[in-house]
Amino acid sequence: MRYKLLGRTGLRVSELCLGAMIFSDVRGFWGTSKEEAARILETFAEAGGNFVDAANSYAIGESERILGGLTSSDRERWVLSTKYTLNTRPGDPNGGGSHRKSLIRSLDESLKRLGTDYIDLYWVHIWDAFTPVEEVVRALDDAVRAGKVLYVGISDTPAWIVPRAVTLADERNLERFAALQVPYSLVERTVERDLLPMARALDLAVTTWAPLGGGLLTGRYETDRAKPEDTRLAGIGGPHEENALSARNLAIADVVNEVATERGATGTQVAVAWVLAQRRHRGVVIPILGVRTEAQLRDNLGTLDIELTEEELGRLDAASRIEPGFPLDFGGARLAYKETFKLIDDQRGLVDPLV
Repeated sequence: MRYKLLGRTGLRVSELCLGAMIFSDVRGFWGTSKEEAARILETFAEAGGNFVDAANSYAIGESERILGGLTSSDRERWVLSTKYTLNTRPGDPNGGGSHRKSLIRSLDESLKRLGTDYIDLYWVHIWDAFTPVEEVVRALDDAVRAGKVLYVGISDTPAWIVPRAVTLADERNLERFAALQVPYSLVERTVERDLLPMARALDLAVTTWAPLGGGLLTGRYETDRAKPEDTRLAGIGGPHEENALSARNLAIADVVNEVATERGATGTQVAVAWVLAQRRHRGVVIPILGVRTEAQLRDNLGTLDIELTEEELGRLDAASRIEPGFPLDFGGARLAYKETFKLIDDQRGLVDPLV
């Protein structure tokens, strides 16, 4: 396991992040037991992993409780991240949101469940359209100055919001976002249009959820195979299932399976390896591994032994690429410099090489 710097900070986080979303013994939640979570965490630590992702809303708080209990004996080696914003008090209009009242309540409750005095990385879970950017930035800075939070990040938010928040923080000497969290996989590449270029320009580390496309890229799905009945995608029904199992997505799964078979690897390993390979031109990209068993984690960790070839990356890209859309496909930089464009070294990565 290697380590990455978290955005414009000195914090070192493992190149793979362990997702704790399904750490849960709560009846009715699809998850993993505390005992299995302990084995997962131990295996992750043995591999050099130190970065774990949770949220106050996962399994109605049980994810944080289990995670806190398992990391308390060696708290300092772990980089614990959790989130707030989603409503955890049904019927209460202030039970969610990114505003100060929600933040203070959510943070204190998360600290209690995690059994710690501070959270290494505190995320805004999703953008709250009603709360001004200024309030969010200042409230997060207050949490940092109080010593309850070390660093802050933002998740699942439009690209036009994040630069406003970072600019405000920089101008007012407040804590700026260090990281961005988005869905990113071979079947979900729309974040390449604006969110990933924005993150690189602002020096935000990117943690990516659903690198396996919600389970589609695990090797268990392909165009001419019957759908498995014991996966997260099984039985979701309606438009969600139709979109997930579209002809395009299944064709991508076919190519992942072909590459995996040729390499003697698993579909999971190839899919995560593709996400890791995007660091060449996307900056710091850290896949979040959402596993239910220790065996699944060991399979995921096998990704670290895989370096996809240019030919393999080309095949995967051809199957999954999206239309950049305007203005990315307008070629502004190339038009501006004409024939001299190819003579300019883009050491800052300002022009997306895929456009």
